[in-house]
Amino acid sequence: YTILGANRAYRQHYGYDKAAGPVGRKCFQISHRYDKPCDQSGEQCPMSMARQTGGVARLLHIHYTPKGQEHVDVELRPITDESGEIVAYVERIRTLRTASVGPTGQGLVGSSRAFNQALSDLSRVAPTDLPVLLQGESGTGKELFARAVHDASERKLNPFVVVDCTGLSDTLFESELFGYEKGAFTGATQRKQGLVESASGGTLFLDEVGDIPLNLQVKLLRLLETGTYRRVGGVEPLRADFRLVAATHRNLKKMVELETFRKDLYYRISTFPIHVPSLAERREDILLLSSALLDRISPKRKLKLHPDTITKLQECPYPGNIRELRNILERASLMTDGDTVMPGHLAID
Repeated sequence: YTILGANRAYRQHYGYDKAAGPVGRKCFQISHRYDKPCDQSGEQCPMSMARQTGGVARLLHIHYTPKGQEHVDVELRPITDESGEIVAYVERIRTLRTASVGPTGQGLVGSSRAFNQALSDLSRVAPTDLPVLLQGESGTGKELFARAVHDASERKLNPFVVVDCTGLSDTLFESELFGYEKGAFTGATQRKQGLVESASGGTLFLDEVGDIPLNLQVKLLRLLETGTYRRVGGVEPLRADFRLVAATHRNLKKMVELETFRKDLYYRISTFPIHVPSLAERREDILLLSSALLDRISPKRKLKLHPDTITKLQECPYPGNIRELRNILERASLMTDGDTVMPGHLAID
């Protein structure tokens, strides 16, 4: 665990650009402020994993820096001598900008084990072009995860287009997704660009994909398999260029068994499934989320939470997840005249 050498980026990032260098110190002392290795402090350790496998180890950790805590993607690669014995390791650390450990004005926030697992999966798949399926209860922030996948991909400078799949009829599905030509139907006075075309070069996010009726699923499958589509009323096939991210609160595997969701479409969109945890699975994030949400709801007021308010928030079951927490805090902010949210301001039974 002893640091044998550190480049300028490491020294500056961890605050050693002008002070005494990190060489000779333990890695866990600098990154975690621990007095013993990560795997002896209740966390996974990439060095321990690399020792066991003899190969590359990669983990998501939360590191301390002079600017505060941050999520990092740690990759440890062993160096061997001529006999094949490991003599050292090269550690590569990449800061994840898609999530924060502190209250921010936008994006994902969290530090719990369940949240970090979802973030770790996200960081692995985001740089690729593989389809991603986000699975989780309503109100867990699946659209934020989808946007984080987009922002961490090579398509981040191109459009992120959301398709709400709830309540789409046959005609609306095709016209919204594929667009239509002038004169395709009554009222089509000009050509309309569809959402697939709008997402060209970027990411197409199908929200609540499990709500697409069975008879419309074949049209989506054809788009994904051929990579082409036609506008309604058009004859010329057009080439689609998007990265697919889908989300659902439904159990698609069970729907496949019940034959209410096509098996071939399921396997097409679920190449890389990510479980988005409910608030009940990440209760240790409630205080952090509450602070972040208050900053977003009332950015100029700098509202604080009374200790008894925190206790009451942490005891709530939250069947509506983060969406419910936000609703509670929005009302509480309106009821608070000062700068501290009291327990009586919370509409919690």
